[in-house]
Amino acid sequence: MALIVQKYGGTSVKDTDRIKKVAQRVADYRKRGDQIIVVVSAMGGVTDRLIGLANEIMPEPTEREMDMLLATGEQTTIALMAMALNQLDVSAVSLTGAQAGIVTDGVHTKAKIRNITPRQVHQMLDEGKVVIVAGFQGQTAEGHITTLGRGGSDLTAIAIASAVKADLCQIYTDVDGVYTTDPRLVPNAKKLDEISYDEMLELASAGAKVMQSRSVEFAKKFGVPFEVRSSLNQNPGTIVKEETANMENVVVRGVSLDKNQAKVTLVGVPDRPGVASRIFKALSQAAVNVDMIVQNVGHGDKPATDLSFTVERGDLPKSQRVIDELREDIGFTKVVAQAEMGKLSVVGVGMKSHSGIAAKLFEILSEQRINIDMISTSEIKISVVISLAQAEEALKAAHQAFIG
Repeated sequence: MALIVQKYGGTSVKDTDRIKKVAQRVADYRKRGDQIIVVVSAMGGVTDRLIGLANEIMPEPTEREMDMLLATGEQTTIALMAMALNQLDVSAVSLTGAQAGIVTDGVHTKAKIRNITPRQVHQMLDEGKVVIVAGFQGQTAEGHITTLGRGGSDLTAIAIASAVKADLCQIYTDVDGVYTTDPRLVPNAKKLDEISYDEMLELASAGAKVMQSRSVEFAKKFGVPFEVRSSLNQNPGTIVKEETANMENVVVRGVSLDKNQAKVTLVGVPDRPGVASRIFKALSQAAVNVDMIVQNVGHGDKPATDLSFTVERGDLPKSQRVIDELREDIGFTKVVAQAEMGKLSVVGVGMKSHSGIAAKLFEILSEQRINIDMISTSEIKISVVISLAQAEEALKAAHQAFIG
């Protein structure tokens, strides 16, 4: 008998027919004698509808009330899933994130998990029940409902798998696993049998939609191997695990494209110690995640520089408000914001021992007459920020050159 955590995303539970199919899959595992914890997202489209309702009431609702509202999406799914299992004569019980013992910090809409005390989960499992847990949500120590932000249901599943010491964690989605790039954009993308945490983390942070980076970070930190697979068929998926020696034989594992980027440039920033610290501290306090940063070198008697950074497009208005509040105090001359940007990344642990990948990528983009705005590198990744209008063209060219 194994203890298995399964997570089903919004497309897997988008309507009652899909919920019934998921319930049948869960029932099949249960009949083998396995203990099952199921983590679910809101039904497809529900979160967007809830956001739309909130915006009909007020343009910028308070984040606390948005958490209260959005948490109802997952709570609808857990109840329906439990009903579907009960209909199949499988004993099941639904739990909110708080009831499952998920305690978070107090940052509404982007909360971090502080700890999990899964006493009630274990109790229900010992009673022979399938436990259905609402993903994407938790509760502060003071009792306030919070949500975990994008990819929060994946994070819930992996965190619970770690807390209960599960034998297996499966992340079910609408694709067969992790591909060398987005198969919807590049039809000849190849499915990977396995991928390292670091490669998956880089691909996720670079825009791959299969997993959010926070979930992969948590899995790596606590050593939780997991499988990404489709809820629409029985095909084996992609195992995400610790790096092995043979993984370095593949130089480039994948190419990803993040189409949700915005770029902010501060022109004429005084080039003196402490200025960058004040800027990025203010952005951090506003819960804005900054990705790439580039600063020029100042020259002259009163040196000034240009400072550029990227954020998610949805955080651009908040970033601009924070920067505007700093403008008079710091003394930069103007702010240039560009919302339509994309980030193209080439990833592979084999890049540690192979040279020339950056040069080849720059040559590919040059041949396509695509200008590079920003460049960032790590030991296993090269990322460039480019115009969103040319991003898909760049993705296809890079995939063809590196993977075929």
